[in-house]
Amino acid sequence: MVYATLVHAVVTRNLWTVALAPLWGYGFAWVGHFVFEKNRPATFQYPVLSLISDFVMFGQLLTGKLSFQETRVDSSQGV
Repeated sequence: MVYATLVHAVVTRNLWTVALAPLWGYGFAWVGHFVFEKNRPATFQYPVLSLISDFVMFGQLLTGKLSFQETRVDSSQGV
């Protein structure tokens, strides 16, 4: 959604749309951290590293080095 929002901002020449990019990029993640995981996202302490990490992760997703396939951990093995 972030990239679509930025493309939309360029195509329509509406710079106010750029203000929505952080909301799409971090808003849902922050809700997940605060509501479900009950912790504070590292974005607040390390905003630049967080942004860089997002681009690295997106690049790995595009190149196939990262997948979002669910993995199961056997808790009986003490992991």
